[in-house]
Amino acid sequence: MLFSKSARLASLTCLLLAVTACANSPNAQQLERTLAADPELETNRPFSNSGTSAPSTDSARQNQPNGAIAQLPSDFPSEIPRYPEAQLVASVPAENESSPPETRWVTGDPINVVQSFYQKEFQSNNWQIVNPPSGGETDNTTIEARRNDLLVKIAIAPRTTSTPPPNATPTPNQPNPGIDPAASTEFTIQYQRNAPATAATPTPSPQTSGENSAQTQTGNSVTSDTAERSFNDLSQAPQELQQYITDLAALGVLPLEPTNAKSSQADPVRQFNPSKIVSRREFARWLFEANNRIQATRPALQIRAASAAAQPAFRDVPRNDPDFSVIQGLAEAGLIPSSLSGDGTAVLFRPDAPLTREQLILWKVPLDTRQALPNASLEAVKESWGFQDAARIDPKALRAVIADFQNGEQSNIRRVFGYTTLLQPKKPVTRAEAASAIWFFGNGGEGMTAQEALKAQQQPQNTQQPQNQPPNQPQAQPTSP
Repeated sequence: MLFSKSARLASLTCLLLAVTACANSPNAQQLERTLAADPELETNRPFSNSGTSAPSTDSARQNQPNGAIAQLPSDFPSEIPRYPEAQLVASVPAENESSPPETRWVTGDPINVVQSFYQKEFQSNNWQIVNPPSGGETDNTTIEARRNDLLVKIAIAPRTTSTPPPNATPTPNQPNPGIDPAASTEFTIQYQRNAPATAATPTPSPQTSGENSAQTQTGNSVTSDTAERSFNDLSQAPQELQQYITDLAALGVLPLEPTNAKSSQADPVRQFNPSKIVSRREFARWLFEANNRIQATRPALQIRAASAAAQPAFRDVPRNDPDFSVIQGLAEAGLIPSSLSGDGTAVLFRPDAPLTREQLILWKVPLDTRQALPNASLEAVKESWGFQDAARIDPKALRAVIADFQNGEQSNIRRVFGYTTLLQPKKPVTRAEAASAIWFFGNGGEGMTAQEALKAQQQPQNTQQPQNQPPNQPQAQPTSP
């Protein structure tokens, strides 16, 4: 026993002497590196105290002075166009009414490309360009645009190294690896929802007479603005649906369709193309926008835009997609089928595919009921609606179809398609039909129309109007089954 202990002690002594003697040798240094703790585990711990994975953003914070990463503000309007591949570098909150919130972005594209993008987006999405771009293709330029009560100012300039304001949310000092700092462009987006400034909003035409300007400032701005948002091809839509389109256009939900037709500023070509098939992407954008504008006074009923850093729910809608925040937001709210809602087969959104009738009902009805959809069966749909083609309806949409029937005269199917014994669930939806579906949100006797939302916007400008007076309904109402 004593011999065994002595042997072990002697072996340990020899090992220590060998290591000490070779402390400066390459083999010893290699041994030290092998036995050293993994430096990645010191900064990126695989598990926190709660047992969950640590955020992957830790590695990004190592280049920042205070470890913060820029986040898109929660109040950033979803209707503001997002420049593809642009990187958010700072976010500055509002200090007062004269200093609106500001986001700062960087991109590798030149100034003229960024300027052209925003000009086209504003012109094709029903924005009123208050101040056209100033400056040349390589100089600093500013674009100011407005839609409803939202005023947006975009300042574009060559990127320079500058110190962000003390109240800005910082980001890494270097842009994305694919962006060349020496050739990149920096632009800021200021936004402000300013209802008091509505009466003083400039008109889009520089030839507007002083008399018309005075009229705008004396209380008729809403009427003038509504006229500017009307379409000149509404006669192509069914008469029963024309008022729905007009109301939504005045509310700022429906964009102007780009056209190659020649026009003048005095008589601009504003086309809606009501008979054109609406895409899934387009309807998702309209649904999001219409719900949030009609429910403007009830934030609890609004849909939240997804964070730019969110894990994409669909493979074909990446973070750099211009409608990512909207489509991802609908998926995160459980309004469209995705893996987030437990549908393992919905890995693709197919944004440019036509929207079908059953998809329209499936997406829209949950925003009417605001509760779990009722149980449904094929026989129940046949007995309630009397559809001859009920067997062709996707089982996922049956519950929404039944819930829509329970909405009585305000059901989407009745309002959009009128009386019918054929749903034709796989039939593509036109733009006019899609607009009619999002004109009203509610269940039974409780809800709000786009017309009521417009009237609510006019309340600050007409204090004599009774607060609870219901709006006029469209004169042409579809026949109910």
